[in-house]
Amino acid sequence: MSTSPRKEKQVWTLDQITKSTFFHQKLHEWGLLEIASELEQIKGEELKWNINKLNITSKAWNKIIHRGIKPVRVFAHPQVLLENPKRVSYYRMLAMVSQKSMSKVKLNVIKYEMGRVGLDRKTALALSRHLNRIISTLIEHDKEIDSREFDIWRGMCAGSQAQGSWQNIKGDRSEIVIKDLIRKRLIDEGLVVRKKIHGKVEELELNDGRKFVLAGEPDVGVYSGNMIQLAVEIKGGIDPAGVLERFGAALKSLRRCKQANPESATVLLMQGVSLTRKVKEEINKASDVIDYFFTIEEITTNEKQRKRFFEILGI
Repeated sequence: MSTSPRKEKQVWTLDQITKSTFFHQKLHEWGLLEIASELEQIKGEELKWNINKLNITSKAWNKIIHRGIKPVRVFAHPQVLLENPKRVSYYRMLAMVSQKSMSKVKLNVIKYEMGRVGLDRKTALALSRHLNRIISTLIEHDKEIDSREFDIWRGMCAGSQAQGSWQNIKGDRSEIVIKDLIRKRLIDEGLVVRKKIHGKVEELELNDGRKFVLAGEPDVGVYSGNMIQLAVEIKGGIDPAGVLERFGAALKSLRRCKQANPESATVLLMQGVSLTRKVKEEINKASDVIDYFFTIEEITTNEKQRKRFFEILGI
């Protein structure tokens, strides 16, 4: 049976919203704005710029200086990287090269960009020299340089990196987006005091003693000690043919939570475009198990509904 033009438009619009939300969240997750802001505050004129040692060409250097652009905004300096290894991402994206390609030249940057480890001086210099060589080449290719180009260069690389992350997602992309929204809310509100990763399970301990567990079943669980207090199931498939099966799996998981703690609250999220009349009837029938129901579209596009969802989660 062919999909109606209206339904097809809804599906594609939802796909666009989900993907755009994912990209936007990556922007903040990677701290791109914060790092750029940090670099703007650095007094680069106090650094020693030995352009030959740093692999910066005279032509590229002069173009930047003559345009009145601060060198630290354009060229990597070892001291700047040593102070905060996450800044490697700024210059890598300015050079428009991927994390994967950096590993191919024996300069693995992921651990530095994620803040897992610190840099040593030898590696900081190697990274600066390699990235400056590429950045210098790009600058030389432009007859005139405009500082606004640098934001575009970084944006092009960030977009490519986000696209790679999007394509690598296994399973339900909507589930990833909703979990990211919850994680971001917890962090932005300053509620997280400790984070633990156990394989695919992420535990976020809050300052009120609760624990948010982002896992598989339930997709999101809120615990006080070992007792579950709230469970969220996210079923984001858009195919109406399998919607009853997805609903059944979610209901089974939420019912187990109610059995573990009859006082626990339960929340079900499903794609609105996939809901058939039969599923809507089944959701209404399961009111003894499902305390709250939202469509994924409501959470991603409706601020009022998203706020209500967060209130239910107590965040």
